[in-house]
Amino acid sequence: MAITIDQYRALQPKTTKYRNKITLVDGIRFDSKAEAKRWIKLRELYHQGVITKLGRQPKYPFHLHGKLMFTYIADFKYTDVHTGIEIIEDVKGVKTPIYNLKKKIIQEMYGFTITEVK
Repeated sequence: MAITIDQYRALQPKTTKYRNKITLVDGIRFDSKAEAKRWIKLRELYHQGVITKLGRQPKYPFHLHGKLMFTYIADFKYTDVHTGIEIIEDVKGVKTPIYNLKKKIIQEMYGFTITEVK
């Protein structure tokens, strides 16, 4: 049985805006292979006792004049055991102007540095 071009296109996997590949690790969905790989590495460091309080997708809201303007969602958050410093990480392939602006605002508002991992 022949199919139409529209039916064929519907069967093809959708491409993402930045060509990232959605990846599953232990049933957890990650937006890219790079993010999934970083999770695996951070999980190893957690089990080795190098980091603690490992978490995914911490949210940081930005309010202006009592209105929620946006919520910045980082990829990972953890604490370095040796320094006691809390690390906020974002795995980045493409840094958009919107991301750069949100990063500056959130860093200033919350008083931390967002660590970018390629």
